[in-house]
Amino acid sequence: MFKADFHIHTKYSMDCNTAPEEIISRCLETGIGCIAVADHDAVEGAFKMQSLASFPVIIAEEILTPNGEIMGLFLTERIPGGLSIEQAIACIKAQGGLVCLPHPFDTLRGLRLDGSQLDELAEHIDIVETFNSRSLLAWSSKKARTFARKYGLVESAGSDAHTPEEIGSTYVEMPEFNGRTNFLQALRQGRIHHQRSNPLVHFSSTWARLKKAF
Repeated sequence: MFKADFHIHTKYSMDCNTAPEEIISRCLETGIGCIAVADHDAVEGAFKMQSLASFPVIIAEEILTPNGEIMGLFLTERIPGGLSIEQAIACIKAQGGLVCLPHPFDTLRGLRLDGSQLDELAEHIDIVETFNSRSLLAWSSKKARTFARKYGLVESAGSDAHTPEEIGSTYVEMPEFNGRTNFLQALRQGRIHHQRSNPLVHFSSTWARLKKAF
């Protein structure tokens, strides 16, 4: 069994300044033994992390669509932002990746789809992030769990860390897995340990975004 955090950002995201080396150091410090690096519309940070880390790093990406974000895991190349949800999912599947819904019911960052649209989407989804440390309201996690269990989808969780200090606040304790092959089976056996982040962490993302803009 090991601890895994399936939602971490690096400086390759437009709203994060954290270097891969800082992430590795923090993971070793907190006992996180596997991560998914899911930068916004970028995979360079994930590949960099994979080349440096002594523990498993999943290549992931948060892809911005007109209706919110979709996450792909076990990717082999970047998927451009701006695609429709259906196109983004098709691109993930074409790479042999897994489709995850990150913070799907978050008030500010959730999917902008109605109930019937979400129901239609369910058959194309592999994983639902049922806890995100940066989501401020508990009911968003409850709705995500309800949705995942309604359709028998695998549940996941992540810190959504944009700073090193956030890593380790939330993790999944789960059996080891062999790449994508038995990942879903191992994750389904996982136990989520969660802690909500201090809302002030969002200021770090805003500052990073402004710094990069100017």
